Amino acid sequence: MDPLEYIAPNRKRLPYGMMNFAVIRREDYYYVDKTRFIPLLEQADRFFFFIRPRRFGKSLTLNLLQHYYDVNTRDKFDDLFGGLYIGEHPTPDRNSYLVLYLNFSGISGELNDYRKGLDEHCGTTIKSFCKKYADLLPPETWKELHTKNGAVAQLEFLYQVCERAGQKIYLFIDEYDHFTNTILSSPESLCRYTDEAHGESYLQNLFIKVEAGTYSSIERCFITGVSPMIMYDLASGFNIGTNYSLTPDFNQMMGFTEEEVREMLTYYSTTSPFHHTVDELIEMMKPWYDNYCFAQDCYGETTMYNSNMVLYFVKNYIIRGKAPQNMIESNIRIDYEKLRMLIRKDKEFAHDASIIQTLVSQGFITGDLKDGFPAASITNPDNFVSLLYYFGMLTISGMHEGKTKLTIPNMVVQEQLYTYLLNTYNNADLSFNSYEKSELSSRLAYDGGWKAYFDYIADCLKRYASQRDKQKGEFFVHGFTLAMTAQNRFYRPISEQDTQAGYVDIFLCPMLEIYSDMTHSYIVELKYAKYKDPETRAEELRQEAIVQANRYANTDTVKRAIGHTQLHKIVVVYKGMEMRVCEEVM
Repeated sequence: MDPLEYIAPNRKRLPYGMMNFAVIRREDYYYVDKTRFIPLLEQADRFFFFIRPRRFGKSLTLNLLQHYYDVNTRDKFDDLFGGLYIGEHPTPDRNSYLVLYLNFSGISGELNDYRKGLDEHCGTTIKSFCKKYADLLPPETWKELHTKNGAVAQLEFLYQVCERAGQKIYLFIDEYDHFTNTILSSPESLCRYTDEAHGESYLQNLFIKVEAGTYSSIERCFITGVSPMIMYDLASGFNIGTNYSLTPDFNQMMGFTEEEVREMLTYYSTTSPFHHTVDELIEMMKPWYDNYCFAQDCYGETTMYNSNMVLYFVKNYIIRGKAPQNMIESNIRIDYEKLRMLIRKDKEFAHDASIIQTLVSQGFITGDLKDGFPAASITNPDNFVSLLYYFGMLTISGMHEGKTKLTIPNMVVQEQLYTYLLNTYNNADLSFNSYEKSELSSRLAYDGGWKAYFDYIADCLKRYASQRDKQKGEFFVHGFTLAMTAQNRFYRPISEQDTQAGYVDIFLCPMLEIYSDMTHSYIVELKYAKYKDPETRAEELRQEAIVQANRYANTDTVKRAIGHTQLHKIVVVYKGMEMRVCEEVM
């Protein structure tokens, strides 16, 4: 595409990576209107606690609310909210608060020395607050503030001053759980955190002051982060907040619905040289970015797209006229570094089987989602499953045997999860090295070189399986193979996909939207016999796999997905950790 085609003066720019609502509106960026949730927020309890995964628009939502409620933006209301739902349906509370916004992500220091960073951040923010609202506060406020030492004392002083002045505060706390990654990183960090959360700690005292302020001038709070774990531990310091994270009314407040994505694509299709229909683009994006459900009652109704990833895709498509070669934004990869900690933590637990391995092998796990749990009890399976859910690694997928059924939401999460899972086996790095990865993947996609590819996987599986892994048998073999195939950039591995003809173990769906010249696709029927099974069992399983592969190859799902590629039906049979059969069904 000619770079000049990307410059269209009459086309709204995309707010990719932006968190300032006023700039988005003032400079006419494309905005997905979420203001219809403001009346619902006002009907909810005044001290609102809300959890969503990273990159879902939490900070932009908080910034939107700050501009809506700030007394200083009253004369800008029409400019900011004209044409939006709330502009047509304003509430009585609009522009009636002094807004205090704390963002704990900016706090420096670790668990044992965070006080200085907390004091610096809160001190700077509270001083700015006093300057911003100087005409609404007593004239001596600024001078007296300098006599208060530290965040706890300054916050207490602030809400008392506002109460005397007859002013109301709306307190926003973003990234309140800034220390979560540190807590999960080691047993020592967890012990230090437990002491901080449950002792007479500075963090505890700060939340005690926040709660005390709610009896004074702090009339509303909106606190958000990625885990309820820390808030549970701080409950004795702040036990009046209501957790709305699992509430159906707010399922769509952050992220994009498919309808919202379609509206965006339709708008840009009229202002940009699109080479695909909206339906075709949705088909490309959906497996990667969709399928989040944040409330059990909403399952089967509406799923949510990761808003950041949608903007990333649309931006790249407008520039290049095709899907980005890397469907995962680099910043998402950085966010998912926390997976390393979670997978290592999972392997430490005394479960009958690793939760993550069960998820990968079985395709789902079950549990009771908790709206709060202590960090010290993370080894409880339901608590660990809940943490994976809040981090965006699982999504609600209905019910199974009386418990919530949870699955991996999409390819963005799957790729990261599988890659890090491989890298934890015996602390080995099982990623293909650059040469092997390029050669084996390319041969599979362009030359039909499937034998060397699956021989390599079998060799890695045998070399790196621990005794505990071997005891898991079929779960381990299937999960390991699926994780290895997920590293191939040419394919989207679909496991245990339900069709009118039954199941296929792994369908290597060709990513033709990116690699249009690849020529081979694969169905892999993977069977497992136990060590103690008779030798004849491998042949029985081979025959079963042949029948299943032939049946699945004739489904509309496969015929539509493979495009012009040649479909190979591969049968693989393991006996224990040994691959006994690897052949193509003709």
